[in-house]
Amino acid sequence: MKREGNIKIASENMMPIIKKWLYSDKDIFLREIVANGIDAITKFKKLVNMGEAQDNGEEFCIKISVDKKAKTLTVEDNGIGMTEEEVENYITQIAFSGASDFLSKYEKANGDGIIGHFGLGFYSVYMVSENVEIFTKSYKDKPAVHWVSDGNAVYSIEECDKAERGTKIVMHIDSVEKEFLDENNIKQLVKKYCAFMPYNVYVNYKGDGKDEPLNFTLPLYAKNPKDCTDEDYKKFYRDTFMDYNEPIFWVHLNMDYPFKLKGILYFPKVRNKVELERGKVKLYCNQVFIADNIKEVIPEFLMLLNGVIDCPDIPLNVSRSFLQNDSQVRKISKHITKKVADKLTALYKNDREEYEICWEDTANFIKFGCIKDKDFYEKVKDIIIYKDINSKFVNLCDLSTSENCDGNGNKDKPEHKNIYYVSDQLQQTQYIKMFKDEGLNAILCDNFIDPHFLSFLEYNKPNEVKFTRIDAGIDGALKTQSETEEDNVLSDIFKNALQNDKLTVKFEKLKNADVPAIIITDEYMRRYSEMGQLYGMTDGALAMTLIVNLNCPLISKIKELDEEKQKFICKYVYSLALLSFKKLEADELDGFIKANIQLLDNYIK
Repeated sequence: MKREGNIKIASENMMPIIKKWLYSDKDIFLREIVANGIDAITKFKKLVNMGEAQDNGEEFCIKISVDKKAKTLTVEDNGIGMTEEEVENYITQIAFSGASDFLSKYEKANGDGIIGHFGLGFYSVYMVSENVEIFTKSYKDKPAVHWVSDGNAVYSIEECDKAERGTKIVMHIDSVEKEFLDENNIKQLVKKYCAFMPYNVYVNYKGDGKDEPLNFTLPLYAKNPKDCTDEDYKKFYRDTFMDYNEPIFWVHLNMDYPFKLKGILYFPKVRNKVELERGKVKLYCNQVFIADNIKEVIPEFLMLLNGVIDCPDIPLNVSRSFLQNDSQVRKISKHITKKVADKLTALYKNDREEYEICWEDTANFIKFGCIKDKDFYEKVKDIIIYKDINSKFVNLCDLSTSENCDGNGNKDKPEHKNIYYVSDQLQQTQYIKMFKDEGLNAILCDNFIDPHFLSFLEYNKPNEVKFTRIDAGIDGALKTQSETEEDNVLSDIFKNALQNDKLTVKFEKLKNADVPAIIITDEYMRRYSEMGQLYGMTDGALAMTLIVNLNCPLISKIKELDEEKQKFICKYVYSLALLSFKKLEADELDGFIKANIQLLDNYIK
């Protein structure tokens, strides 16, 4: 007998809110309805295993049908089904969770694989539907039920002639939501939200033996790592992320206690060396897609990777798209960080050569992780390496004296160690050559993150390490042992020629007699200037010091020249020093070109 009733909700204004604001993306409704179908199948299979229901041997699956002419989208499962009483309980009473009720009734069934927790997912269909019908038949010997509502707090329910066990939901799509009547669009949504659901999902199932499911019911991350080959991992990466560059390496997460966590994190090849490009870490709950890059579960620096994480223990809110930041989530996040650090450490210790090969692609990620996550830094600080000016990989200990460093790369005492670095190999070629000639070393720090990382290391090792750019000072080994005497005459000649109040001119006896002069700047004043320029607080102008090499034969002859030639040589020497220090400004380049033309002209004469 047909009868009518009111949907039981806390407020008469609830339905419009649900229809408009339940989810940030309307297309999530398909995930919710398919996930409900997966739950229904999982519940039935558990009852079969417990001997409370019988399996007729048919394939457990979800069938999605798109009927453009009828303007309907249908999702059908062959799961547990519902009686009229259960429809009243689980459909008409919003936020009454069928999953929690099932578990409380069958505690021994265990909750593995059951997704639903809040009972609101069904109503997401009203974000795209003007009317919804449910045809359902329980596994129990009860009549099938037909339920229908337009989402305006009124429904009707009656018996129907559905013969097969399970539930069919027919959505009459709203005229303004025609995109959900496009078969290709629905297939894409299935691939996005249902790619790893544990039972086959079909779209427009024909039953001719040629139907192909759109999902993988046993994704690679759900398997035991020992059963996976390198080719399996690479194929899963290609299929999941559509990236045909092979990943460098990966971390397979497989944990059952104290929380359940499975997944694979991939280290992709560097796509852009100028910036850190965000990857995509997909979060799943029992193989149901939740969202990309959930920061509460995935530490921010790990979002530079590509990966899949499946964690049934995460506490989801009603939308299943955001997480509560509780202690369990923090434990999961810390575990993921630890596993990544362990993978890197194992590679460093067991295959240093491979680690060095991978360094260029992982360096930015590791440095960013150190800056962002203290725990990660503590775990990997001893495996951070640098390429030096001799193209060899070293760590900070390799650049320290033996008495300041023990066999494990740790400092015995807090002695300050000055470490030189190169920020631009091409621009700083002259400085590099001087270092090499005197057997000195420096590390290459030529990526955009390095200035931040070096400052970070200095902050964390205040009494141990100081970084100085190779053009920021003169190491004692570059100079002769004899003290440099002041040459007031030469000093006056340079000051008169250059007429630059912002430029300091000093004289040193450098070992390399081929270098007439170099420019140096104070390390921390340069950093301050660069930071100010970055934030628009300064124009980037920098106080420079011109170091004139008294050991250079050219410099020693300047005093013998007439005033005009003195000025020309001084300006030319300064231009050469500038050229080795930085790119010349327009007026500086123009002056240097004119000077060279003059030299050529004099040579011809």
